[in-house]
Order: sequence, then C-alpha cells, then structure tokens
Amino acid sequence: MTEVLPTVLLVEDDDAIQGIVEEALREGGFEFTSAKTGEEAVTLLKGRLVAYCALVTDINLLGSLTGWEVARAARETDPNLPVVYISGAAAHDWPAQGVPNSIILQKPFALAQLTTAVSQLLNERSVADLGKA
Repeated sequence: MTEVLPTVLLVEDDDAIQGIVEEALREGGFEFTSAKTGEEAVTLLKGRLVAYCALVTDINLLGSLTGWEVARAARETDPNLPVVYISGAAAHDWPAQGVPNSIILQKPFALAQLTTAVSQLLNERSVADLGKA
C-alpha cells in the first residue's frame, strides 16, 4: 500500500526559490502543488481537487492577488488551513495583513525553518481538532 503524503500548496513566482522550497518540502515528507500567481492558487484551492494540508505563499506575486489575499481565500475554503508566509520585503505587514494562526518567515530563511513551521501549524491544528471531538 502506498503512503499518501500530506500536500502543501506552494505559491512562489521566483523559479529559483520555488525549486529550493519544493526540495525542502520533499525532504520534510510533504507532497506539493506549485502555483506562480495568486489567481492560479485561488483556482486550485476553490477547485478542491486536492485536500491541501497547508499553504506556503510568498507575499508579492505575479498577477493582481497578493499572498495576503491568497491566504484569506484559502481560509474561506478551510478556516483552519495552516498558512506560512515567506517574504523578503513584506514581513512588517504581517501583524495587520496576515491571517490568524499563521507564521511568517523572512527571506532568506533556513530550509529547516520552513518544514518546522508547516509541521508546527499542522500539529496545532491536530490538537485543536482533538479538542473539538
């Protein structure tokens, strides 16, 4: 029987950074789907073809949507979806723009920080779900 790995939606428009983050997710035991624009990410989220376990998004993206807006759209489809923002310049806006119970990583960050952040949010979500049972 094949083990189904949790799937992260990654939204990053820089090919080099996308590749590095994909490798970190793979090494951390995650599958991933990558999108380059906020619009593409929102389409994937609303299509519900994959049950994403988390969203990892840059803030400044190609297209008209920002990572802030992608995260808000993600929370409309799953109010408890773990969100990790990655940004080089917009981290200072996180307290005002970020969704609750999210984490921001300032670029450059250690790749282990990314998988730790995703895992931490997934663990917090699991504990919260147990409390509701």
